[in-house]
Amino acid sequence: MERMAEMTAIGGRRQLSWVFYILPALIVYVAFMAFPVVNSMRLSFYTGTGFVLNNFIGFDNYAKLFNGSETSVRFLNAFKNNWIFFAVHMLVQNSLGLLFAVLISSRSFRGRNAYRAIIFIPATLSPLVTGYLWKLILNPQWGAVNLFLNAVGLENWALPWLGDPRTALISVSLVSSWQWVGLPTMMFLAGLERISGELFEAAEIDGARPSQVFARIKLPLILPIIGIVSILTFVGNFNAFDGIYALEGPDGQPLYSTDIMGTFFYRTGIAGQHPVGIPDMGLGAATATLTFLVLFAGVLLAGRLTQARDESSSPRSAK
Repeated sequence: MERMAEMTAIGGRRQLSWVFYILPALIVYVAFMAFPVVNSMRLSFYTGTGFVLNNFIGFDNYAKLFNGSETSVRFLNAFKNNWIFFAVHMLVQNSLGLLFAVLISSRSFRGRNAYRAIIFIPATLSPLVTGYLWKLILNPQWGAVNLFLNAVGLENWALPWLGDPRTALISVSLVSSWQWVGLPTMMFLAGLERISGELFEAAEIDGARPSQVFARIKLPLILPIIGIVSILTFVGNFNAFDGIYALEGPDGQPLYSTDIMGTFFYRTGIAGQHPVGIPDMGLGAATATLTFLVLFAGVLLAGRLTQARDESSSPRSAK
């Protein structure tokens, strides 16, 4: 009996040994991720001066973001712009990433490794460096884009890309898509390369066209990766800041047309709205909390849709 009790105790200690392996990462996560999020939610119910928020005001900060005031107008405008920013990335960045991955994964495509490196290089650059570089390229007077358009006789297309409210947000979104297109390309490429070559051989024997192979073999098998890329794009776009800051500054110029949640939060909670320049940390915390809730709801919905699709396509559901 004593021997059995001793072996049981040893087995229990071994079962609990995994706790010590995850404890360092758990401490770092709680200290730098979970606690700031929870504390930001708490601060969103307070107001005060400077870094001292000691006046409890309930949901007043949230009401201020939706009550029709100038702050509310700026917040809703930033929220709308963020969705446009996200839509451009989904349509341009991820579509091009899928196209590049399909081309590079083809065995007959020459220089696959070279093109893979070229596509991924922009993602290794700092967003600030990329922003300042494209700010020079899109300069309306001597930028490379307008010089090229003038040289080929398209003077009417030579626009102030970053200075016109009608084109500024799309221009910024396209620059960001150009920089990060390498990430979805690599993820899609990894998924395509995991598909068994026997499926392609069977399709070739059956006389399937390349478009049919893509639609009926490649696309269905990489749908989970498309879901993951969509979630990562959603989270990354609603946390975006540095690229917009480098191209247009923190005020979302021109005329707040490039203002998104990240720049709005920076102005309200950290730098202070122009021209007063006094930050409202409680209002900034409310903005951060709403951004977190939007991200949480979006990721949860995407996860549910992906799970439902997987269950509907499983062999059990087919029976």
